[in-house]
Amino acid sequence: MQVAITSKRPRSASVTMLVLGLLLAGANAPADAAQLSAPVAQLYTSVSINPPSANAMTVCYGFVCRRRETFAFSTADRSALTQILASGRGSAAAERAAVQKAVVWLDRRLGPILGTNKRVARADFRARDDQHNFDCWDTTRNTTSLLLVLQDWNLLKHHTVGDPHYRGNVLALQTPHNTAVLVERATRVEWVVDLWPRGYGEKPDVMPVPKWVRED
Repeated sequence: MQVAITSKRPRSASVTMLVLGLLLAGANAPADAAQLSAPVAQLYTSVSINPPSANAMTVCYGFVCRRRETFAFSTADRSALTQILASGRGSAAAERAAVQKAVVWLDRRLGPILGTNKRVARADFRARDDQHNFDCWDTTRNTTSLLLVLQDWNLLKHHTVGDPHYRGNVLALQTPHNTAVLVERATRVEWVVDLWPRGYGEKPDVMPVPKWVRED
């Protein structure tokens, strides 16, 4: 994990460091950062965080990213994720199953560090335990970030990262909810990758968006 460090500097030095910081931020941005769709970019700008780079991502928790940490992928992390995604090269269905495993891997990797190994399914402010939980906005951001990293590493053969989706039919008493999305290259079918309804270490829901929209 990375911890931000602040210190006082002379004015001229601060300007210099700001310029250097902007240059480094550009260098570490994902290859397709400039091509992020408006809905995906909004996931990050709405809570004042940067999109993931090839080396790190901001992890949101505590409900609507009120708590956040920078997670830097180690060589071992990248190797583990590469091995997981390799199992899905044979077909789009196999790749979606591999993505499920990758999301579980990240959940378990971060849990002991953040304390989210105590999280529960479908948590929101009513759980009164923001210190250990994700709401659906957090899982949407975190999963989308992971998918963008996997895409940047060229580990997604059959899918691209899609725009997040929303549901919430008040007339049907459907709870407002968001999710990350994959788009199958061959068919253009959108598939949700939704961790929020599942508890710690459990596989996220993966299903076509129209089916997900009808879920409770």
